[in-house]
Amino acid sequence: MKRLVLAGAGHAHALVLRTLLRQPMPGVEVVVVSPEPLAPYSGMVPGWLAGHYRFDEIAIDFPRLVAAAGARWCPGEIQALDPARRQLRLGDGTALDYDVLSLNVGSTLRPPPAEHAQMLPLRPPAMLRRHYEQLLERWAREPGDRPFVVTAVGGGAAGFEALLAVLARLRRMRPERAVQGSLLTRGTSLLPGLAPAACRAALRALDRAGVTVQLGSGWCEPVDRGSDVVLWATGAEAHDWQLDPARRGALAVDDRGFVRTDEQLRSVSHPQVFATGDCASWPGHALPKAGVHAVRMGPVLAGNLRAALLGPADAGVLKAHRPQRHFLALLATGDGRAIASRGPFGAEGAWAWRWKDRIDRRFLRQFELPHAASRPDHPFVSPADVPAPQPGETR
Repeated sequence: MKRLVLAGAGHAHALVLRTLLRQPMPGVEVVVVSPEPLAPYSGMVPGWLAGHYRFDEIAIDFPRLVAAAGARWCPGEIQALDPARRQLRLGDGTALDYDVLSLNVGSTLRPPPAEHAQMLPLRPPAMLRRHYEQLLERWAREPGDRPFVVTAVGGGAAGFEALLAVLARLRRMRPERAVQGSLLTRGTSLLPGLAPAACRAALRALDRAGVTVQLGSGWCEPVDRGSDVVLWATGAEAHDWQLDPARRGALAVDDRGFVRTDEQLRSVSHPQVFATGDCASWPGHALPKAGVHAVRMGPVLAGNLRAALLGPADAGVLKAHRPQRHFLALLATGDGRAIASRGPFGAEGAWAWRWKDRIDRRFLRQFELPHAASRPDHPFVSPADVPAPQPGETR
């Protein structure tokens, strides 16, 4: 019997398991490895931070999904990879052999030490959840009347959404205490890649929330001293084992440690290894580290893993993934509104938040069990597949 190891509880692997519910692979043992059983859908994390959702409402229960797909759940974290021997070593010393390995382990952040403020790195999600719950407990009981300062470091979507969400949550919990916000970025503009109208809407949202924006500015010690909480939302970083040649073997990575792949989502050095999402480096040009790309890679990955394990006679040939040139971005602003951006077009309003909520909930519903497992004809739903509202249409 062949063995497929899915390392990581990412969006792409959730879709692979969803495919296995409909189309099992005979003669293949599927093992799923991840340190955390609940995998939050990245698009709903800002809503959870703002208090619009419970954590369990935004997360996929991977052990249940794994069991429904006839696979085996293995809690653990990657310590090292030996691609020559086709072996994965976990943090507890377990050695896991594979015929085909798929990496969907996301990325991490390495914030600097903070002596005076509580540091909340936005990746990995398990660390964010633990630290944020500690913050909320502290906020609920901590006396004080001086302004509470929340600083976000990073000018991308993650820092923007997280800052507005946390400010909204803290102010709602204790309206009698002042909460101040600031956003720092080394860039000369916010939200690079978004439509100009969307960027202007983002600046208006920050202004409504009383946020001070500092462009061309990074982390420094005075910020630490002047803040109570720092949301660390700088660019995604590769995991330690990816950066260490002794721990990744001869697996090809780019200069930042992300796994180099071809258009079929395979490692360029070891075709038995696939990689998708944040942990992967796309050939030719860098893709933004956004969940929409992992979601779009999911169906291609599912088909290519099947072809790699069963052969073209049973599963067809490997297919190339074609990244979207433009994709819909919906950014929550923490106040019951959202900003929509696609290509050169941008708009904002409460309708955009309702649209975003509908899209996100619809995406997660396909992983609900046993309902989803009992409907093998349930279609794959991508957030980008939900049609845009027509002018004058009420959502």
